[in-house]
Formats: sequence, C-alpha cells, structure tokens
Amino acid sequence: MSDDEVDHELLDLLRKSLGIGPADPTAPPETKVLENAEYIYHNSIDVALDMRHSKLAAIEILEQMKERGYSTKTWSEHDIHPKARDASTVNFIFTMDLLNFSFWSEKSEDEKFAISYMEKRWTGYCSLVAALRRAIDEEIPITSPSFWVDEEACTEEKLRKIFRSETDEEMPMLQERLQCLREAGQILEEEFDSEVTVLVEDAKGSAAGLVNLLAERFPCFRDESKFEGKKVRFLKRAQIFVADLWAAFEGESYGSFNDIDKITMFADYRVPQMLHSLGVMSYCPPLEGRIRRLQPIESGHSWEIQIRGSSIWAIELLRREIMKLDPDAKVNAILLDFFLYDLAKEKQLDGNEEAIPHHRTRSIWY
Repeated sequence: MSDDEVDHELLDLLRKSLGIGPADPTAPPETKVLENAEYIYHNSIDVALDMRHSKLAAIEILEQMKERGYSTKTWSEHDIHPKARDASTVNFIFTMDLLNFSFWSEKSEDEKFAISYMEKRWTGYCSLVAALRRAIDEEIPITSPSFWVDEEACTEEKLRKIFRSETDEEMPMLQERLQCLREAGQILEEEFDSEVTVLVEDAKGSAAGLVNLLAERFPCFRDESKFEGKKVRFLKRAQIFVADLWAAFEGESYGSFNDIDKITMFADYRVPQMLHSLGVMSYCPPLEGRIRRLQPIESGHSWEIQIRGSSIWAIELLRREIMKLDPDAKVNAILLDFFLYDLAKEKQLDGNEEAIPHHRTRSIWY
C-alpha cells in the first residue's frame, strides 16, 4: 500500500470505535440507555452514589426479595392488573404505558385525584389502571387504537368521564394524554394495521428492538434529552411497556424476549426516592433543598437528568452486587425497579413517608 492509499479496514475500525458512520445492520439492537446512564453518572456533580451503601442495600434487597418470593408472577398478583394472556392484555398494557406519566399531586391525600373501583380507592399509577378497568366494564373501548383516532367518539369530554375522580382534582395532563392516544392510534393505523400485537411482532423477539421501534416511530415514547452536549436516552415508558409484557406473560408468548436483560430501571421519581432513603444516592444541598421544599424541577433541567441517569446506574450497580452475593439469583433491573417501587408505595400506604419527598417534574415522560 502506498502512502496515498486509504486503509479502509483501519477507517472502519476508527468509525466503529468513535460511534460514527452507518450502524452494522447485523448487530443486535441496543437501546443505549445504560450506556447513557453511566455517562450521566460519571459527569454528575449534583447527584452522587455511595458504593458502601450500595453493597448494604444489595444484601437487604436480596433477602427481602427471597423472603417474598418476588418474581414476574408478582406483577399479575396485583388486584387490578390484567390476568388474561391474550391480545386484549397486550392492548391494555400498551394503553396503560402510553398514559403512564405524571400522577403526583400537590394536594393532600384526601383531596388528590383518586379513582373508585372494586370498592377501593386508587391513587397514583394504580388510579390509571383502575380507570382503564372501569372503562372496559362500562363498555368504553379505551384500549382500542381505532377508538383513539375517532375524534367524535374519543373526545376530551369522554376522557374526563373515563378518568372521573372521586375528588375535585382532575387527572393531571388530561389534554396531553388525549394527544398521546391520538398520535399513537394514527401511527398504529398507518404502520401496524391498527394492531399493537403487530408492533410487538415486528421487534422479532428483541426487547431492545421493541424499545427502539417505539422510540423511532412514536414521538410520545421518545424520552431523550441533552446532557453536557450529548444526547442521552431514558425511554422510561417504552422500556416499561416491554417489561410489563414480559411480566404479564411470564416471559412467554407476547412477553418472550431473547434479550430482556438489556432493559434498565425505569427512570421516574419513586425509585430515586427509595435509593435516597437506602443511602445509595445523595444530592448536593441546593438540589436536596429544592426537593424538600416540594419545588418543581423543570423537565430537561440538569438536576432532573442527573437524578434519572444516576438512578439507572445505581440499579445496575445493585444488580451487580446482588449477582456477586448470589450468582443464581433470578434478578434483573426490571424486578429491582418493580420491587423498589412496590416498597415505596407500601411505605406510603402505611403512613411511613420516606426521609425525603420525591422530586417533582411534570412531563409526559414519567
């Protein structure tokens, strides 16, 4: 080779190492969520993780998960989660995770948005699930994409009826939820024969592939931001859709994925709250003060990105510690997230509020 000739092999190698150039079409799908979370953690100055407390938390979490027999079965054991393993459950889960955002309230427990269903009072995420179940009981096709795109049938007024509260507070971001339904219904109609199952099948059994498909085709699932000049991905609702399918179908049928462990924790506000109470995560004084004063943090703010990214990385570190303690443990980031979220809700119901409130960010991403 002369000095003037280009070494294409070396050029390809450099492009791959720098992450530029066309992607290898034969490479397995990657969401880049964990990779981005690690980047955020290493560049965070306002949020820190404590390795010693991570080890202690791993011991405690592993013991409790074993004690409770925590597994994918726990998902279906929730009173209002669907039990059937068919296309109707796929539709239900998609609708649920399409609208799975922003339930926190500034009102007291007695005054905040709540749904009455099955002779119980449901708040937070459970209020969404209860409202969907109630709508189906009332023969409203709330989980049907063809209903979402019908502007005469699926109106804001109809949505208000579906999500009617037993209190004076309305479900937050109702208009944004209607927009999500409209947008998703149109995309499903145009690209997936109006069938959520077709969308799932198009991922060819890849959890990461399905997450990427949602983020690429559906703007309301494209949970991304900028941090220190770099695009970072969280993809909370896209990932939780895959995780909920996996849990509901116990890894079979529509919940069968060959790379389920590529799914990370779902960056929201309850799990960071638990990580803080376990001593795993800490905040700089100005950020901690803002959270304790219940002051909102704008979506996309550096503080919010650091909290979300560091949470994902913290759960990954906990997972690694647990695997060191018990290499045979059936634990991944999904189960850790589910477990810590359930633990946070248990403490809330018992009246044992955490040492710090959850951070308050109003957005469609979580």
